[in-house]
Amino acid sequence: MIDANLDRAREGLRVLEDWARFGLDRPDLVARSKDLRQRLGRLHRDSYKLARDTATDRAAGLGHPYQAERTAPQQVVAANGARVQEALRVLEEFGRGIDPPLAAEAARSRYLLYDLERDLLHSDRDGASRRELLERCSLYLIVGSGAASEATVAAALEAGVRLVQYRAKQQEVGIDDRQRLVEALTLRQLCHRHGALFLVNDRVDLALAVEADGVHLGQGDLPLAQARRLLGPGRLIGCSTHALPQLRQAVAEGCDYLGVGPVHATPTKPGREPVGLAYVAAAAKECPVPFFAIGGIDGPNLPSVLAAGARRVAVVRAITAATDPRAASAALLQALAEAGEPGVEGR
Repeated sequence: MIDANLDRAREGLRVLEDWARFGLDRPDLVARSKDLRQRLGRLHRDSYKLARDTATDRAAGLGHPYQAERTAPQQVVAANGARVQEALRVLEEFGRGIDPPLAAEAARSRYLLYDLERDLLHSDRDGASRRELLERCSLYLIVGSGAASEATVAAALEAGVRLVQYRAKQQEVGIDDRQRLVEALTLRQLCHRHGALFLVNDRVDLALAVEADGVHLGQGDLPLAQARRLLGPGRLIGCSTHALPQLRQAVAEGCDYLGVGPVHATPTKPGREPVGLAYVAAAAKECPVPFFAIGGIDGPNLPSVLAAGARRVAVVRAITAATDPRAASAALLQALAEAGEPGVEGR
Protein backbone atom coordinates (compact mmCIF):
# COMPACT_ATOMS: atom_id res chain seq x y z
CA MET A 1 0.00 0.00 0.00
CA ILE A 2 2.81 2.42 0.88
CA ASP A 3 4.69 1.63 -2.33
CA ALA A 4 1.59 1.95 -4.52
CA ASN A 5 0.72 5.36 -3.10
CA LEU A 6 4.28 6.63 -3.33
CA ASP A 7 4.22 5.63 -7.00
CA ARG A 8 0.84 7.27 -7.47
CA ALA A 9 1.90 10.53 -5.82
CA ARG A 10 5.20 10.76 -7.69
CA GLU A 11 3.60 9.96 -11.06
CA GLY A 12 0.90 12.57 -10.52
CA LEU A 13 3.48 15.18 -9.55
CA ARG A 14 5.41 14.42 -12.73
CA VAL A 15 2.27 15.14 -14.78
CA LEU A 16 1.90 18.50 -12.99
CA GLU A 17 5.60 19.24 -13.42
CA ASP A 18 5.55 18.57 -17.16
CA TRP A 19 2.46 20.70 -17.68
CA ALA A 20 4.16 23.56 -15.80
CA ARG A 21 7.26 23.07 -17.96
CA PHE A 22 5.90 22.45 -21.44
CA GLY A 23 2.35 23.79 -21.23
CA LEU A 24 2.78 26.92 -19.12
CA ASP A 25 6.51 27.69 -19.40
CA ARG A 26 6.58 28.41 -15.66
CA PRO A 27 9.98 27.49 -14.19
CA ASP A 28 8.81 28.52 -10.72
CA LEU A 29 5.95 25.98 -10.80
CA VAL A 30 8.27 23.36 -12.28
CA ALA A 31 10.63 23.84 -9.34
CA ARG A 32 7.83 23.50 -6.78
CA SER A 33 6.47 20.33 -8.42
CA LYS A 34 9.91 18.79 -8.71
CA ASP A 35 10.78 19.58 -5.09
CA LEU A 36 7.69 17.73 -3.85
CA ARG A 37 8.39 14.78 -6.12
CA GLN A 38 12.03 14.48 -5.08
CA ARG A 39 11.23 14.80 -1.38
CA LEU A 40 8.96 11.79 -1.68
CA GLY A 41 11.53 9.99 -3.82
CA ARG A 42 14.14 10.23 -1.05
CA LEU A 43 11.74 8.44 1.29
CA HIS A 44 10.79 5.71 -1.19
CA ARG A 45 12.69 2.85 0.44
CA ASP A 46 13.91 -0.20 -1.48
CA SER A 47 11.93 -2.36 0.95
CA TYR A 48 8.71 -0.75 -0.31
CA LYS A 49 9.66 -1.36 -3.94
CA LEU A 50 10.58 -5.00 -3.22
CA ALA A 51 7.11 -5.55 -1.76
CA ARG A 52 5.45 -5.02 -5.14
CA ASP A 53 3.45 -7.86 -6.58
CA THR A 54 1.23 -6.55 -9.34
CA ALA A 55 0.50 -10.07 -10.57
CA THR A 56 -1.62 -10.78 -7.49
CA ASP A 57 -3.22 -7.32 -7.31
CA ARG A 58 -6.70 -7.82 -8.72
CA ALA A 59 -7.27 -4.07 -9.00
CA ALA A 60 -4.12 -3.41 -11.06
CA GLY A 61 -4.96 -1.56 -14.27
CA LEU A 62 -8.51 -0.82 -13.15
CA GLY A 63 -9.82 2.22 -15.00
CA HIS A 64 -12.94 4.35 -15.01
CA PRO A 65 -15.01 5.75 -17.90
CA TYR A 66 -14.60 9.30 -16.59
CA GLN A 67 -10.88 9.14 -17.43
CA ALA A 68 -11.77 9.33 -21.13
CA GLU A 69 -13.53 12.64 -20.55
CA ARG A 70 -10.30 14.45 -19.58
CA THR A 71 -9.62 16.23 -22.84
CA ALA A 72 -8.60 19.70 -21.61
CA PRO A 73 -5.28 20.41 -19.83
CA GLN A 74 -7.13 21.96 -16.89
CA GLN A 75 -9.05 18.70 -16.42
CA VAL A 76 -5.81 16.72 -16.47
CA VAL A 77 -4.21 19.07 -13.94
CA ALA A 78 -7.22 18.91 -11.63
CA ALA A 79 -7.43 15.11 -11.86
CA ASN A 80 -3.75 14.60 -11.12
CA GLY A 81 -3.81 17.16 -8.32
CA ALA A 82 -6.62 15.16 -6.70
CA ARG A 83 -4.73 11.92 -7.34
CA VAL A 84 -1.64 13.19 -5.52
CA GLN A 85 -3.68 14.58 -2.63
CA GLU A 86 -5.45 11.25 -2.12
CA ALA A 87 -2.19 9.30 -2.26
CA LEU A 88 -0.54 11.64 0.24
CA ARG A 89 -3.44 11.20 2.62
CA VAL A 90 -3.03 7.41 2.49
CA LEU A 91 0.69 7.76 3.15
CA GLU A 92 0.02 10.08 6.04
CA GLU A 93 -2.56 7.82 7.68
CA PHE A 94 -0.93 4.43 7.17
CA GLY A 95 2.65 5.65 7.46
CA ARG A 96 2.36 6.91 11.03
CA GLY A 97 2.87 3.50 12.59
CA ILE A 98 5.66 2.20 10.36
CA ASP A 99 7.39 5.27 8.90
CA PRO A 100 6.80 8.50 10.85
CA PRO A 101 9.18 10.61 8.67
CA LEU A 102 7.23 9.59 5.56
CA ALA A 103 3.91 10.36 7.25
CA ALA A 104 5.18 13.80 8.29
CA GLU A 105 6.46 14.57 4.80
CA ALA A 106 3.15 13.44 3.28
CA ALA A 107 1.24 15.80 5.57
CA ARG A 108 3.56 18.71 4.75
CA SER A 109 3.42 18.01 1.02
CA ARG A 110 -0.35 17.75 0.98
CA TYR A 111 -0.76 21.32 2.19
CA LEU A 112 1.89 22.61 -0.21
CA LEU A 113 0.09 20.80 -3.01
CA TYR A 114 -3.14 22.69 -2.37
CA ASP A 115 -1.40 25.96 -3.22
CA LEU A 116 0.52 24.43 -6.13
CA GLU A 117 -2.65 23.06 -7.71
CA ARG A 118 -4.37 26.44 -7.34
CA ASP A 119 -1.47 28.23 -9.02
CA LEU A 120 -1.32 25.69 -11.85
CA LEU A 121 -5.03 26.05 -12.52
CA HIS A 122 -4.91 29.86 -12.43
CA SER A 123 -1.77 30.19 -14.54
CA ASP A 124 -3.70 29.61 -17.76
CA ARG A 125 -6.58 31.87 -16.89
CA ASP A 126 -9.75 32.42 -18.82
CA GLY A 127 -12.42 35.00 -18.10
CA ALA A 128 -14.40 32.72 -15.80
CA SER A 129 -11.43 31.92 -13.56
CA ARG A 130 -10.40 35.59 -13.41
CA ARG A 131 -13.89 36.66 -12.39
CA GLU A 132 -14.14 33.87 -9.85
CA LEU A 133 -10.92 35.03 -8.21
CA LEU A 134 -12.02 38.67 -8.36
CA GLU A 135 -15.23 37.75 -6.56
CA ARG A 136 -13.20 36.32 -3.68
CA CYS A 137 -10.86 39.29 -3.32
CA SER A 138 -11.47 41.83 -0.58
CA LEU A 139 -8.28 43.91 -0.60
CA TYR A 140 -7.02 45.69 -3.72
CA LEU A 141 -3.49 47.11 -3.64
CA ILE A 142 -2.58 49.95 -6.00
CA VAL A 143 1.11 50.74 -6.50
CA GLY A 144 3.02 53.25 -8.56
CA SER A 145 6.40 53.28 -10.25
CA GLY A 146 9.72 52.66 -8.52
CA ALA A 147 11.92 49.97 -7.08
CA ALA A 148 10.06 49.99 -3.76
CA SER A 149 6.85 48.84 -5.44
CA GLU A 150 8.19 45.36 -6.16
CA ALA A 151 9.18 44.77 -2.52
CA THR A 152 5.85 46.16 -1.32
CA VAL A 153 3.85 43.96 -3.67
CA ALA A 154 5.89 40.90 -2.68
CA ALA A 155 5.17 41.55 1.00
CA ALA A 156 1.46 42.09 0.35
CA LEU A 157 1.21 38.91 -1.71
CA GLU A 158 2.90 36.93 1.05
CA ALA A 159 0.25 38.26 3.45
CA GLY A 160 -2.56 37.06 1.16
CA VAL A 161 -3.42 39.99 -1.14
CA ARG A 162 -4.64 38.62 -4.48
CA LEU A 163 -5.44 41.76 -6.49
CA VAL A 164 -2.83 44.35 -7.52
CA GLN A 165 -2.96 47.35 -9.85
CA TYR A 166 0.03 49.08 -11.41
CA ARG A 167 -0.61 52.83 -11.76
CA ALA A 168 2.16 54.85 -13.40
CA LYS A 169 0.63 58.01 -14.81
CA GLN A 170 1.80 59.60 -18.05
CA GLN A 171 2.56 62.90 -16.30
CA GLU A 172 5.08 61.33 -13.91
CA VAL A 173 8.53 62.81 -14.41
CA GLY A 174 11.53 60.56 -15.03
CA ILE A 175 9.67 57.51 -16.32
CA ASP A 176 9.05 56.50 -19.92
CA ASP A 177 7.06 53.67 -21.49
CA ARG A 178 10.04 51.33 -21.62
CA GLN A 179 10.41 51.59 -17.85
CA ARG A 180 6.67 51.17 -17.39
CA LEU A 181 6.82 48.01 -19.50
CA VAL A 182 9.66 46.55 -17.43
CA GLU A 183 8.00 47.41 -14.14
CA ALA A 184 4.58 46.11 -15.18
CA LEU A 185 6.03 42.86 -16.50
CA THR A 186 7.99 42.30 -13.28
CA LEU A 187 4.91 42.89 -11.14
CA ARG A 188 2.71 40.72 -13.37
CA GLN A 189 5.15 37.82 -13.04
CA LEU A 190 5.32 38.31 -9.28
CA CYS A 191 1.53 38.36 -8.96
CA HIS A 192 1.03 35.28 -11.11
CA ARG A 193 3.60 33.33 -9.11
CA HIS A 194 1.30 33.90 -6.12
CA GLY A 195 -1.90 33.17 -8.03
CA ALA A 196 -2.94 36.84 -7.82
CA LEU A 197 -4.67 39.07 -10.36
CA PHE A 198 -2.64 41.88 -11.92
CA LEU A 199 -4.25 44.92 -13.56
CA VAL A 200 -2.88 48.03 -15.24
CA ASN A 201 -4.36 51.49 -14.73
CA ASP A 202 -5.56 53.35 -17.85
CA ARG A 203 -3.25 51.69 -20.38
CA VAL A 204 -4.89 48.99 -22.47
CA ASP A 205 -1.77 48.74 -24.66
CA LEU A 206 0.48 48.15 -21.65
CA ALA A 207 -1.94 45.59 -20.19
CA LEU A 208 -1.88 43.61 -23.44
CA ALA A 209 1.90 43.91 -23.77
CA VAL A 210 2.54 42.31 -20.36
CA GLU A 211 -0.43 39.90 -20.53
CA ALA A 212 -2.11 41.49 -17.52
CA ASP A 213 -5.45 40.21 -16.25
CA GLY A 214 -7.14 43.47 -17.19
CA VAL A 215 -7.27 47.25 -16.85
CA HIS A 216 -8.80 49.86 -14.60
CA LEU A 217 -10.39 52.85 -16.32
CA GLY A 218 -11.12 56.32 -14.99
CA GLN A 219 -13.97 58.57 -16.10
CA GLY A 220 -11.68 60.31 -18.60
CA ASP A 221 -10.05 57.20 -20.03
CA LEU A 222 -10.85 55.08 -23.08
CA PRO A 223 -14.58 54.18 -23.16
CA LEU A 224 -15.34 50.76 -21.78
CA ALA A 225 -16.76 49.44 -25.07
CA GLN A 226 -13.56 50.27 -26.95
CA ALA A 227 -11.41 48.79 -24.17
CA ARG A 228 -13.45 45.58 -24.27
CA ARG A 229 -13.05 45.36 -28.03
CA LEU A 230 -9.27 45.52 -27.64
CA LEU A 231 -8.97 43.31 -24.56
CA GLY A 232 -11.49 40.65 -25.54
CA PRO A 233 -14.02 38.97 -23.27
CA GLY A 234 -11.56 37.14 -21.03
CA ARG A 235 -9.84 40.06 -19.31
CA LEU A 236 -11.20 42.19 -16.50
CA ILE A 237 -12.24 45.83 -16.76
CA GLY A 238 -12.80 47.97 -13.70
CA CYS A 239 -14.16 51.52 -13.63
CA SER A 240 -13.78 54.40 -11.21
CA THR A 241 -17.09 55.98 -10.23
CA HIS A 242 -17.94 58.97 -8.06
CA ALA A 243 -21.75 58.97 -8.16
CA LEU A 244 -24.68 56.62 -8.79
CA PRO A 245 -25.26 57.68 -12.42
CA GLN A 246 -21.66 56.73 -13.25
CA LEU A 247 -22.07 53.43 -11.39
CA ARG A 248 -25.23 52.59 -13.32
CA GLN A 249 -23.63 53.44 -16.65
CA ALA A 250 -20.53 51.34 -15.95
CA VAL A 251 -22.66 48.37 -14.94
CA ALA A 252 -24.80 48.74 -18.06
CA GLU A 253 -21.67 48.81 -20.23
CA GLY A 254 -20.45 45.53 -18.74
CA CYS A 255 -17.68 46.40 -16.27
CA ASP A 256 -16.43 43.57 -14.06
CA TYR A 257 -15.99 45.63 -10.91
CA LEU A 258 -16.21 49.23 -9.71
CA GLY A 259 -14.16 51.65 -7.68
CA VAL A 260 -16.40 53.72 -5.39
CA GLY A 261 -14.92 56.95 -4.06
CA PRO A 262 -12.89 58.79 -3.12
CA VAL A 263 -14.35 58.18 0.31
CA HIS A 264 -11.84 60.55 1.95
CA ALA A 265 -9.49 63.18 0.58
CA THR A 266 -6.26 61.62 -0.60
CA PRO A 267 -2.97 62.94 -2.03
CA THR A 268 -3.09 60.32 -4.76
CA LYS A 269 -6.08 62.22 -6.22
CA PRO A 270 -5.26 65.88 -5.46
CA GLY A 271 -8.12 68.31 -5.91
CA ARG A 272 -10.82 65.67 -6.10
CA GLU A 273 -13.68 66.26 -3.72
CA PRO A 274 -14.36 63.23 -1.50
CA VAL A 275 -17.79 61.63 -1.88
CA GLY A 276 -17.95 60.41 1.71
CA LEU A 277 -19.66 57.32 3.09
CA ALA A 278 -23.10 58.13 1.68
CA TYR A 279 -22.06 56.96 -1.80
CA VAL A 280 -20.57 53.77 -0.33
CA ALA A 281 -23.90 53.04 1.37
CA ALA A 282 -25.79 53.71 -1.86
CA ALA A 283 -23.45 51.46 -3.84
CA ALA A 284 -23.85 48.68 -1.29
CA LYS A 285 -27.61 48.72 -1.84
CA GLU A 286 -27.58 48.96 -5.61
CA CYS A 287 -24.35 47.64 -7.16
CA PRO A 288 -24.75 44.16 -8.72
CA VAL A 289 -21.02 43.63 -9.36
CA PRO A 290 -18.08 43.67 -6.91
CA PHE A 291 -17.13 47.16 -5.83
CA PHE A 292 -14.11 48.46 -3.91
CA ALA A 293 -14.41 51.53 -1.71
CA ILE A 294 -11.35 53.69 -2.31
CA GLY A 295 -9.81 56.95 -1.17
CA GLY A 296 -7.79 57.52 1.98
CA ILE A 297 -8.86 54.23 3.57
CA ASP A 298 -6.61 52.80 6.29
CA GLY A 299 -6.80 50.70 9.43
CA PRO A 300 -8.30 53.34 11.75
CA ASN A 301 -11.11 54.44 9.40
CA LEU A 302 -11.82 51.02 7.87
CA PRO A 303 -14.57 50.17 10.42
CA SER A 304 -16.67 53.15 9.32
CA VAL A 305 -16.31 52.12 5.67
CA LEU A 306 -17.40 48.58 6.53
CA ALA A 307 -20.30 49.93 8.58
CA ALA A 308 -21.48 51.80 5.48
CA GLY A 309 -21.80 48.50 3.65
CA ALA A 310 -18.51 47.98 1.83
CA ARG A 311 -16.93 44.52 1.91
CA ARG A 312 -14.00 45.29 -0.36
CA VAL A 313 -11.54 48.18 -0.27
CA ALA A 314 -8.72 49.48 -2.44
CA VAL A 315 -5.73 51.10 -0.78
CA VAL A 316 -2.47 52.77 -1.65
CA ARG A 317 -0.69 54.42 1.27
CA ALA A 318 -2.20 52.11 3.92
CA ILE A 319 0.25 49.48 2.59
CA THR A 320 2.86 51.33 0.50
CA ALA A 321 3.63 53.86 3.28
CA ALA A 322 3.53 51.28 6.07
CA THR A 323 6.72 50.45 7.97
CA ASP A 324 5.84 46.77 7.54
CA PRO A 325 3.72 46.29 4.37
CA ARG A 326 3.22 42.60 5.08
CA ALA A 327 1.85 43.23 8.56
CA ALA A 328 -0.30 46.11 7.31
CA SER A 329 -1.75 43.90 4.58
CA ALA A 330 -2.42 41.07 7.01
CA ALA A 331 -4.20 43.41 9.44
CA LEU A 332 -6.46 44.81 6.71
CA LEU A 333 -7.24 41.33 5.40
CA GLN A 334 -8.12 40.15 8.87
CA ALA A 335 -10.48 43.06 9.45
CA LEU A 336 -12.16 42.50 6.09
CA ALA A 337 -12.46 38.75 6.72
CA GLU A 338 -14.15 39.37 10.06
CA ALA A 339 -16.62 41.72 8.40
CA GLY A 340 -17.55 39.54 5.44
CA GLU A 341 -17.98 36.06 4.07
CA PRO A 342 -15.08 33.59 3.84
CA GLY A 343 -13.09 33.60 0.63
CA VAL A 344 -9.54 33.91 -0.54
CA GLU A 345 -9.15 36.82 1.87
CA GLY A 346 -12.70 37.21 3.06
CA ARG A 347 -15.23 39.57 1.50
